[in-house]
Amino acid sequence: MVSVGTIIWLSSELMFFAALFASYFTIRAVSPELWAANTERLNVPFASVNTTILVLSSLTCQLGVFAAERGQVGRSGKLFQVKAWGLREWFVLTYLMGAVFVGGQAVEYASLVQEGVTIQDSAYGTMFYLTTGFHGLHVTGGLIAFLLVLGRTFLARRFTHEQAVSAIVVSYYWHFVDVVWIGLFATIYLIQ
Repeated sequence: MVSVGTIIWLSSELMFFAALFASYFTIRAVSPELWAANTERLNVPFASVNTTILVLSSLTCQLGVFAAERGQVGRSGKLFQVKAWGLREWFVLTYLMGAVFVGGQAVEYASLVQEGVTIQDSAYGTMFYLTTGFHGLHVTGGLIAFLLVLGRTFLARRFTHEQAVSAIVVSYYWHFVDVVWIGLFATIYLIQ
């Protein structure tokens, strides 16, 4: 039931991001010259590396889910024996990658603000910061969820099916956030 509820909730989140995409394309269609002038300021190589980190975090998240499904909460070998990692190690790595992504977005925001691209500057700035900012908030929410799942694994006396389900549900959310970012990245950085 938790998985079904999560999928229904993610469907409502999809509608939210669909509205943001619709707004972005509508405003872009009525002022293409504004988009042409501002997209030149984007650091596409930096954003590509940041995107790669986020996309790879989906892989590490899924490896954590596989470990949870096996009932392996912690590593069974040395720290650098990646094949022996459990849920905790994979989720910690996923958390770190997500935090690097958010930090990368903060660096990009600072750079764009220095170049004069702000929310109040133009419709382009407004849509750029709204779409990427709401996505960043969703990534931050996912990071909090990872901390909660990790905390539960340390507090519980034994790893249960419910904890495995929690890890799986958090992975659904994380994969959703990654897929939305791929769409945003393509829309904002590649379609110029």
